[in-house]
Amino acid sequence: MDSTMGALTPDQQLRGLLIDLLDGLEPWDLLEQEHIGSARSWIASGAPLARVVKPDTPPMHLVSYFVMLDRVRQKVLLGEHRLAGLWLPAGGHCEEGEVPWTTTVRECREELDLEAVPSDVCGDRPLFVTVTPTRGPHSHTDVSLWHVLSADAGQLPAFDEREYRSMRWLTLDEVLGQPIETMDPHMHRFTHKLLATLHT
Repeated sequence: MDSTMGALTPDQQLRGLLIDLLDGLEPWDLLEQEHIGSARSWIASGAPLARVVKPDTPPMHLVSYFVMLDRVRQKVLLGEHRLAGLWLPAGGHCEEGEVPWTTTVRECREELDLEAVPSDVCGDRPLFVTVTPTRGPHSHTDVSLWHVLSADAGQLPAFDEREYRSMRWLTLDEVLGQPIETMDPHMHRFTHKLLATLHT
């Protein structure tokens, strides 16, 4: 019998890993439960996972967010994203064949000139998942896995000014006090889940 029979391709291995990450999540609410199911079905369908042509080909693709968290100060880092016109965590699109944690490590270096340090909140696994249509003339759908990284809010990182107009540290309470229209539409929900996780 051929020893290669039944071997998984790299694409199958990646899809299996992604489904494992989703299955390991405890949904925060019914909407996250819905998004996990939607993302799981999309991954299992065999549809392309990575963006291959900017800004919207294919129209649904994988994104890795990483939220820089100073656990002692209870602060997170948000950037005023030039293209989106919103305050967002740092992050980027997963490249073809790339696992989300690898994307996080790469994008953290590119956008903030920092090494990614997993927070003890969830390690190198995501804490939260969203499936979100973007705004603007080239609307598409981002399937975003939200990671949490350990950081020091005592200093502002040297961010990529091509991507962000500015960046600032906000306490978790300050995040919840911001109008959601100025932020990622799921930022408040993520913050509530993060707070609950920190207090368990």
